[in-house]
Amino acid sequence: MQRRQFITTGVGAALTASLAPLPVWAQDIWPSKPIKMIVPFPPGGPTDIMGRTAARVMGDKLGQQLVVENKAGAGGNIGTDAVAKAAGDGYTIGLSAISSLAIAPTLYPKLPFSVDKDLAPISLAGFTPCAIVAHPSAPFDDLKGLIAYAKANPGKLSYGTSGIGTSTHLAAELLQSIAGIALTHVPYKGTSQIAQDLLAGTIPMSFESSLTTTLPNVKSGKLKVIAVTSAQRSRALPNVATVAEQGFAGFDVVTWFGLIAPASTPRDIVNKLADAWKTGAATPPAMTAFENIGADIKVNTPQQFAEFIRAENVRWGSLIQKLGIKLD
Repeated sequence: MQRRQFITTGVGAALTASLAPLPVWAQDIWPSKPIKMIVPFPPGGPTDIMGRTAARVMGDKLGQQLVVENKAGAGGNIGTDAVAKAAGDGYTIGLSAISSLAIAPTLYPKLPFSVDKDLAPISLAGFTPCAIVAHPSAPFDDLKGLIAYAKANPGKLSYGTSGIGTSTHLAAELLQSIAGIALTHVPYKGTSQIAQDLLAGTIPMSFESSLTTTLPNVKSGKLKVIAVTSAQRSRALPNVATVAEQGFAGFDVVTWFGLIAPASTPRDIVNKLADAWKTGAATPPAMTAFENIGADIKVNTPQQFAEFIRAENVRWGSLIQKLGIKLD
């Protein structure tokens, strides 16, 4: 009887051991399955190209596929909100932009996520200069002509952007404020739709956050560039003067993009993601892809990116309050 009891106890102990939690070293194997990357703009645009490029090179480093999911709308806020509300298990990340991370917190009083509380910054990804682009039929060829026309026709000159609260929208608002003009905003969900309407003459001009779809049409004469909004001229458009050069010193607006994760994502995973982007960003495929869309590739640490976001919130929040821009 005692022998039987001994055997039963031994089997029970073995079964219990098999059901016990695995050692920490076995649980910490990450990533063990594909990672979702949410891109908050439609396929084909600059953000999508950046996201797919980052997904490819980071996947190579991590040894797992990063699958891109596009969630467009609300100037990038819908996709960014999806990242904020995802499980912090390291299997959902996103590529967000200045619009959601630095502009929206002040612009939208009812923003469904908190940049500080709900998101974990991973790294900057890139910058793109903004450009003012017009249909050839537009009755102006430079910024001086645009402003003169707008003053003579207040409210009649419309412009497209990739959404309310984007950097291009703020660039237009800033220009209107300092130039004393009134333009009509036509927000879109992405740059590809803007290009279609601009080429068709449905809208006379746009504030573009990328030159991806613009450059071929500029070179063929189907579109013309009025100015670039960055402090320096664009490498892709070296003959086009900046807004600052055309009479508004200090004008400097660029669109930046960065990698984010849910706030509850473990710090070691955030660091591994940052390292994966740092390695991938230095590869020829990544550098070529960013150069093709007129973007400057960027890398920093999670801490540096967090500090950058805070500084940008102060900068754009002050401008939004100064201009009195409010959205529901």
